[in-house]
Amino acid sequence: MKALITGASSGMGRDFARALDKRGYELILAARREERMKELSADLSREARIIPIDLSVRENCFKLYALTKDEDIDLLINNAGFGIFGAFPEIDLGRELEMIDVNVCAVDILMKLFLRDFIKKDSGRILNVASAAAFMPGPLLSTYYGTKAYVLRVTEAVDYELKRRESRVRVSALCPGPVDTEFNDTAGVKFAVKGLNSADVAEYALTQMFRGKTTIVPGAAMKAGCFFTRLMPKGALLSIAYGFQRRKGER
Repeated sequence: MKALITGASSGMGRDFARALDKRGYELILAARREERMKELSADLSREARIIPIDLSVRENCFKLYALTKDEDIDLLINNAGFGIFGAFPEIDLGRELEMIDVNVCAVDILMKLFLRDFIKKDSGRILNVASAAAFMPGPLLSTYYGTKAYVLRVTEAVDYELKRRESRVRVSALCPGPVDTEFNDTAGVKFAVKGLNSADVAEYALTQMFRGKTTIVPGAAMKAGCFFTRLMPKGALLSIAYGFQRRKGER
């Protein structure tokens, strides 16, 4: 069994690697920070293949596929991504487009390319890391929330297509709330609530994915919160979201 993990140099990508290593998977790790991946590989039971690459460059997404398409991969984890905090007009446009390229374009490109291979052999799984942010609008993290909504909705739609064609290939979306990773430092925020343990979230996500769950939401509180977002008026939801986001920026 073999898995490719993007964003594998830290946080959830690192913990996915450790959890899959325990399950006997051979690993291919892809991220920008090569030294971090080397340190991770040294802690695993077997040496991982390391591919230093920046997935904010679209051509590199195709390059990553070309480098790994003959590896007979069984599982793709689209984990690379980041957020940017701030009012929409004030966020640097270049950095925002970079985020869209990583959070949306890289996910879409890699999912499509590997999915075609998985369908041919009628075997394989893809786990796209979205966020509980996908269930609602997020003032002050507006584009980030939008990118995660895309990841969730395209995952749900594609997995339904696969079920309709009676394929054994599955696509899942992980939608965690706050997780204790480097996300808040990168985004320039601090969580208003305590984040979940990254290793616990990775383990839960893999368990649910292997059970065939399409939309995976870790934690009872977040499950309840996502449910109630469907019932609340949009104005109230926006007001609550803005209050939470504003507190995140008070660091």
